[in-house]
Amino acid sequence: MPENPEDTTQETQQTQETLVAQLEAAEVARDEANKANATLKEAMDKKDFVIADLETKRGELESSLSEAKSQSEALTTSLKEARDQAVAKYATMAKALNPTIPEAMISGETIEGIDASVEKGKGLVAVVKKTMETEASAAKVPAGAPTRGETTEGMTPRDKIAAGIQQKGGER
Repeated sequence: MPENPEDTTQETQQTQETLVAQLEAAEVARDEANKANATLKEAMDKKDFVIADLETKRGELESSLSEAKSQSEALTTSLKEARDQAVAKYATMAKALNPTIPEAMISGETIEGIDASVEKGKGLVAVVKKTMETEASAAKVPAGAPTRGETTEGMTPRDKIAAGIQQKGGER
């Protein structure tokens, strides 16, 4: 036998209410999912924009770095040329200020190197000068007429007389 129609209607109504509640909950969940999806999409769009912006900035920085390297290399070359010119002028001055040092001895790649070669040259000139003075003083000839014949230094008076007679052509 059929159940009581009122019971069935009540059950149907409860089932419908449950289904409506479930449907409303599903719609709320769908709306929340759509919001979350929209938020994620917005975040993805922002991420893409940030990535594109960062890549642009990186390109600009790489370009600036390349330009800075080129300028640095040009400056380095210019400074090396200026240094080489200054060192060459310094060497010329050092040669002019030190005429007693042979020019070939004054050389160097830096000012310190040139200074060292000048000091070395001064030392060599001083040694040569001293050697020449020593040789000159050893070979000095006394002023006046040169001595004739034998020297009488260290002779006894008798030897001196004998040497005088011999010089005159006499015998001893």
